Amino acid sequence: MIGHTLRLSLVSVYGDRGSLSKEGWNGRTPKERIPPGNKEIFMTWSKTLGGAALGMWIVASCALETPERGPTSGAARTALDYPLAASGGQVDVYHGTRVKDPYRWLEDPDSPQTRTWIEAQNKLTFAFLDEIKEREQIKKRLTALWNYEKYGVPSHEGGRYFFAKNDGLQNQNVLYTMRSIDGEPRVLLDPNKLSSDGTVALKAYEISDDGEHMAYGLSTAGSDWQEWRVLDVESGKDLPDRLKWIKFSGVSWSRGGKGFYYSRYAAPKETQQFQDVNYFQKLCYHRVGTPQADDELVYDRPDQKEWGFDGVVTEDGRYLIILVHQGTDPRNRVFYKDLEKDRDVVVELLNDFDASYHFVGNAGPIFWFETDWKAPRGRLIAIDTRDPGA
Repeated sequence: MIGHTLRLSLVSVYGDRGSLSKEGWNGRTPKERIPPGNKEIFMTWSKTLGGAALGMWIVASCALETPERGPTSGAARTALDYPLAASGGQVDVYHGTRVKDPYRWLEDPDSPQTRTWIEAQNKLTFAFLDEIKEREQIKKRLTALWNYEKYGVPSHEGGRYFFAKNDGLQNQNVLYTMRSIDGEPRVLLDPNKLSSDGTVALKAYEISDDGEHMAYGLSTAGSDWQEWRVLDVESGKDLPDRLKWIKFSGVSWSRGGKGFYYSRYAAPKETQQFQDVNYFQKLCYHRVGTPQADDELVYDRPDQKEWGFDGVVTEDGRYLIILVHQGTDPRNRVFYKDLEKDRDVVVELLNDFDASYHFVGNAGPIFWFETDWKAPRGRLIAIDTRDPGA
């Protein structure tokens, strides 16, 4: 029975058979790296997903035949005949070892063979779900539970307040700004209006310290690829800036709001945008109002193809912290640049890759980190960059 219910998606409760991606309602997988310094878009859907999935599990359980009770629906009276996933002959050789990959053909989501298999899976799944009479009752109850106003934590930048709000059942939170704490809120960005079919998601945003600009990242159809744009806060209009080929990266504004740091990959081949493995991430600096082609390369490592970078500007604007990660490993390295002198010098502060180091803040040359180094439950440490070994 568990094998059957695990194939049922929560989205089936609402009848939307094509828009739910692996990233869920809040646009992030649980283990995806959260770029430091970014305000993530909080969605209540993510908190209730587990409970709702459990509800669907219970409902599906009721629809299956048990020794104590007969079947309660027509679907339970017919054994589920799952579509056959053809086993291919793909074999790869890694370091002299042959590795079979018989389902490689499923990695091409747009091939006729894959599309036919997906359609057959959907036909089977929804034929089963449509027989569950409790679905409409669950939908009404969940709708009632979720239908209340929700607010995000406000921030204050450059004499303005910024916050996110959801009226109750909106798919994505709406961003607002106001001049004073008791002022009239004005819609800054409503991501629900970015596409007619709801497939464009606001992944993250960051306000400049002067409160004049907002950089924000968009994802289409659940893709990890993001396009970042810049919005003029006063007018509420987008500037011409369009930054592409960004993945696993947030942004961090430089002091004064003239530009921001972000990480990107080289543009993939047009036919391989969603198939290629991404290597050699680069940390760049974008000046507002200039084309992406003119962005400054801040740091890269041609000798380390799997390294990725998060650039974080300290609150005083003096330093650029470069957090270096490798794949999904929670451990990371920490480098930095002094933006007031020796801008071309990258200091490798913590290069042992021995623990997780999350930058918290600084007091001049003293950097604070939350780390699990020799502390499984975490601790706060300070490093004086004038004498790191002290």
